[in-house]
Amino acid sequence: MADTGQKQLSSPRRRRRRSQWRGLVYIAPAMGLVIVFFVMPVLFTVWMSLHNWPLMGASRWIGLGNYIRMFNDARFLSALNFTAYYTVIVTIAIFAIAFPLAIFVEKERRFVSTYRTIIFLPVVVGLASASLLWVWLANVDSGFIGPALKALGLVEKSPNLLATFDSAFLTIIIMVVWKIAGFTMIILLTGLQAIPAELTEAARIDGAGRWQRFRHLTLPLMRKTIALALIVSVTGSILAFDQFYIMTSGGPQNRMISVVYYIFNQSFVSFNLGYGAALSIVLLAILMVISIAQLWLLRVGDERP
Repeated sequence: MADTGQKQLSSPRRRRRRSQWRGLVYIAPAMGLVIVFFVMPVLFTVWMSLHNWPLMGASRWIGLGNYIRMFNDARFLSALNFTAYYTVIVTIAIFAIAFPLAIFVEKERRFVSTYRTIIFLPVVVGLASASLLWVWLANVDSGFIGPALKALGLVEKSPNLLATFDSAFLTIIIMVVWKIAGFTMIILLTGLQAIPAELTEAARIDGAGRWQRFRHLTLPLMRKTIALALIVSVTGSILAFDQFYIMTSGGPQNRMISVVYYIFNQSFVSFNLGYGAALSIVLLAILMVISIAQLWLLRVGDERP
């Protein structure tokens, strides 16, 4: 009897272990890909960051020298400040456009599928291709924007939109919003469609106006969706490179050099791969801190009564 009872107890344990091993086998390919294409490159980048690693020649161990150097690197700090400024401005601009668009296309109406398709179309264009397109549009001689402004009487002659910091920065912001707003709209649209129609109808019957329903019903129920869209937007903005490299080459007066652009210059223009690796690790740490902070704020909000 004792042996029978012991067998009965061990049988569920065997099944549990078998299930665990089966699960490990299923996720092994994905784990292998993560280890090969993420963990190992990150570890190698950390190793490089601890060396004076020129493109040609032998590397030399310098410990934390590259990390100490960046705190005294005025150009890196300037790139960090510009990236933070750009991230705040472009994220606000994207949400200011994407949220009203999501509300507009969420309701069933005629041609709503066409509207969604037209708004989403710029997303399928590569960022490099979009940047080249807008370089042509902003061209003072053969472009479209300058002559259009002149034809409307807004300017006396076609302006060179990429010649000054203010106009170039505004042009890049408009281009990124045109390119990304459709993607953010789709994310927000999924959150809007997940809100039960019964709740909205009940709030309407109770006399809640549009603004009251949006503030007290829509926004609270979309917190997770908004957090996801915010993380995607902030991360993409911090990693911005193509638009600055292609549209302005970091100018005017090197005022549009983002952190990734500066890492590129240090690694593949100055051939200082060790310092570029150290900058990359710091950027990765910044992204992790920002993402963890956003997720923590989301979790704190869920705990509120």
